[in-house]
Amino acid sequence: MSQKTAPDSTRRSEKSRRAIYDAALALVVEAGYAKTTIEGIAARAGVGKQTIYRWWPSKADVLLEAFLDLSEQYAEAVATPEELQHGIPDTGDLAADLKYVLRATVDELLEPRFEAPSRALAAEGVVSEQFATQVVSRLLEPSLQLYVRRLKAAQDAGDVRRDIDPRIALELFVSPLAQRWLQRTGPITYEYTDALVDYALNGLAPR
Repeated sequence: MSQKTAPDSTRRSEKSRRAIYDAALALVVEAGYAKTTIEGIAARAGVGKQTIYRWWPSKADVLLEAFLDLSEQYAEAVATPEELQHGIPDTGDLAADLKYVLRATVDELLEPRFEAPSRALAAEGVVSEQFATQVVSRLLEPSLQLYVRRLKAAQDAGDVRRDIDPRIALELFVSPLAQRWLQRTGPITYEYTDALVDYALNGLAPR
């Protein structure tokens, strides 16, 4: 008499988690964040809502993890192995390296799969300081630290002043891009981010 193999609960949980991620991202794109609910995510994913509440306290937390997963998949699809390992390239040309990465950021911001969930996470962070802390620590700060590392390398190479704070300096080109995208004050283009880098590195005074 053959023995039946017990179901693998780990694989079942991973399948459900993946379905929940896909459902949350799809609903935010299709219906908007305000109309996305835990019940709707559960129905779309084919799971009970108690399954979602067992893993996440709110729809915002579901969306954050789904977006982190999506970002990881996107990076693996478009980045080289070296970029995945080190982040911002170091070719010895700081301006070119920053422009390259900011152009990639433009591509991501304009990617339809990213825009709706990105804006939803930003909006939730505005009204919830606790959630904003999660978004910063889990999503934004790891990316910003890549700029810090590259700027520190530029300091060591003598390409920028040694007395600058890299964490402040990176905001000269990252923050304007984020503001323009969030508030829709102008187009998000390669030309725009290239100009941000030039202005940040060269200053505004006549040369």
